[in-house]
Amino acid sequence: MFGRVWALVVKELLAVLRDRKSRTVLIMPPLLQLTLFSFAATLDVKAVDLAVLDQDGGAAAVELAQRFVGAPYFARVHHLSGLGQAAPELENERVMAVLVLPQDFSRDVAAGRPATAQVLLDGRRSNTSQIVQGYIQAVVDGYNADLCARRGQPGPPARLVVRAWFNPSLDYMWFTVPNLIGMLSMVVGLLVTSLSVARERELGTFDQILVTPLSPREILAGKTIPAMLLGMAEGLLIVAAAIVLFRIPFRGSFPVLLLAQFLFLLSVVGVGLFISSLCKTQQQAILGTFTFMIPSMLLSGFATPIETMPEFLQLVSHANPLRYFLVAVRGVLLKGMPPGMVLEVLWPLVPIAVVTLALASWLFRRRLG
Repeated sequence: MFGRVWALVVKELLAVLRDRKSRTVLIMPPLLQLTLFSFAATLDVKAVDLAVLDQDGGAAAVELAQRFVGAPYFARVHHLSGLGQAAPELENERVMAVLVLPQDFSRDVAAGRPATAQVLLDGRRSNTSQIVQGYIQAVVDGYNADLCARRGQPGPPARLVVRAWFNPSLDYMWFTVPNLIGMLSMVVGLLVTSLSVARERELGTFDQILVTPLSPREILAGKTIPAMLLGMAEGLLIVAAAIVLFRIPFRGSFPVLLLAQFLFLLSVVGVGLFISSLCKTQQQAILGTFTFMIPSMLLSGFATPIETMPEFLQLVSHANPLRYFLVAVRGVLLKGMPPGMVLEVLWPLVPIAVVTLALASWLFRRRLG
């Protein structure tokens, strides 16, 4: 039995690796996507354009406006001459926010009275607006602290000290790249398995496999093992690129990462075989792969936290293998998560793999009958 399965495994590997197009698809797109998404798929708000309307012109107002010019959060600070220019700047998305300093701003500051300033934000991008509002508040707080120090007045009674764990520099790439390891590994595992049976049917060689002594289980094993090997190799290549090219720290255990990737690919391969058993052509298999892949990415917690989703989607996400692997790969790389904690996160992948492989085997036998 092992010899027959191994012969089919070698045949599948040769069919993929000898084809120049298949080799290119397995290597170049994942690396290109890793590079592209690492720089483009970011939720960081940087280089924001800000407009300042100084209706006062006094020393205090000018000093505060100059603080925004020198702040690292803002790329360009536009100075407006009238309130009528504020709305067009926001409507045409030339700026993200408009700071309005009223006429009595410097007078109130000089008299020691509370001075007010108005911030107009583009609410069409609510998350970005909240972040920009925090940036503006930070600049104003710094101005207030310096003003109190110059006048010998006590500063605010409480001060917030922020310390970021596992990512001290708050580099969003440290979050994006580990997630891409899981997503790109899933793409390779799904494509290789979903195209395997469909390719045989499209080329007319599937009937030749059926007349061999191979049983349906042996055929499934021969289709599963090459996808696992290629997926593991692709995942290790992406991990190496993440560490060497993007300087992502690796604080955990390499065997633990291999175990996590193996369990993840085992559950993904079952889904790919299920799709492959349903499809008759490679085009249908590719469409089926992307039909499963896009919801999996959305429900994995990569783009938005799972806790913010509706309850029924949170329940659906429990069947998503990518959800568990992303937590594990981030924990191993950034936190050095010990093996026990990784297994606590990954154990749902075992029943998911059992169910998906069983369904793929059942459907494969039914299609043969």
